[in-house]
Amino acid sequence: MGVRRTAVVKLDLSDEQRDALHRTAEQYLYCANRTADYCWSDTSYSECKTNKREVRDALYSELREETDLQAQLVQAAIKRAVEAVKGVVERWKKGQRVSCPTFTAETMDYDARSATFYRKKVSLATVEGRVEPSFILPADSPTPYERYVLSEDYEFRESTVRYDAVDDEFYIQLSTRRTDGDDAEVPADTGHPDQTVLGIDLGVNSLAVSSTGTFWQGDEYDHWCREFEKRRGEMQQRGTQAAHNALLRLGKREEAWRKQYIHTLANELVTEAVEHDCDVIVFEDLTDIRERLPQAKWHHVWAFRRLYEYVSYKAPERGVSVEQVEPNHTSQRCSRTDCGFTHEDNRHGERFKCQKCGYEVNADYNGAKNIGLRYARKRMHKLRSSPTSGSGDAEVDLRINGGTLNGESHQPIAGD
Repeated sequence: MGVRRTAVVKLDLSDEQRDALHRTAEQYLYCANRTADYCWSDTSYSECKTNKREVRDALYSELREETDLQAQLVQAAIKRAVEAVKGVVERWKKGQRVSCPTFTAETMDYDARSATFYRKKVSLATVEGRVEPSFILPADSPTPYERYVLSEDYEFRESTVRYDAVDDEFYIQLSTRRTDGDDAEVPADTGHPDQTVLGIDLGVNSLAVSSTGTFWQGDEYDHWCREFEKRRGEMQQRGTQAAHNALLRLGKREEAWRKQYIHTLANELVTEAVEHDCDVIVFEDLTDIRERLPQAKWHHVWAFRRLYEYVSYKAPERGVSVEQVEPNHTSQRCSRTDCGFTHEDNRHGERFKCQKCGYEVNADYNGAKNIGLRYARKRMHKLRSSPTSGSGDAEVDLRINGGTLNGESHQPIAGD
């Protein structure tokens, strides 16, 4: 399997092209949600339909008649829904609480037949026919688009068109693959031996903590989520039509506020990486985040997933890749490069104290360093050619401010 690279590019759209993409996304989401409903069973996961070919054979003709979508887009929507149901079924088998997947974000998956790429523009299939928006590229060169999409060393695989409601812009995320057989010696980020890694730990008290010692506290976020919840409760008790209408408006305001808040946090996180010359932002795998953080409320889990999603498409625009690592024991392991002792007694709430070497620091900060180090070590294992330092850690520049907590908290400001 070749090395995969991703580039995110903003689209320069006319009003007519923008409307066409919105209408296409609406019908695409209709197909995805219709498929999810068809596949889902509330009684048993064994009754859920997860065979893509069988589901496609059952729904394709109907969805083609019910929408104006091109054939490839209908198939892509079916595929996305089946894969989502399959993922939920896997969590259901583990005893986790699950529900039928619902698709609301305006994103569409394109392949080589529904999207044709030129040097400075793309031709996209829509319900209004083909549109050909130009690319808006950053001034800095070479951009990820130039390095990967325009490179003869990489081949186009697929793309995702995404609407960012906060920016009111459409972006296209392009996936490419290098197939020259050299992937065993090429790291998973940008292919340079001197990569700089920024580790990110996610939590409840601090929504995010970086390995540079920067904290994004969750106090303001929690406060406004409680306020919205309180107002919802008051309106639900009234039981009038006016209260119901006000409740709907409140829900839209809350959703917009939470999205704006996480967008701001994502922008600051990417800026943190750029300002510290980091090439890779590393998160923990969020698959079982509910089980690992039982104290987290629904809006915390929503924030974690949204933050990773937003950073994943914002960071490549600034030449930074985004990766995930397994989260096991990152909160219990000593992050000192000459120690690494792992024990459940090392962590006590928000404080970490190594039972072996005595290293004491904020627990989330320790976790952020371990997340970054885990990716760095994994990458060195792939390279095999770079030497290790005397402490046994790979010579990857994991950004840490003096190795201790800097004591400063940083809160993003979000409008109401």
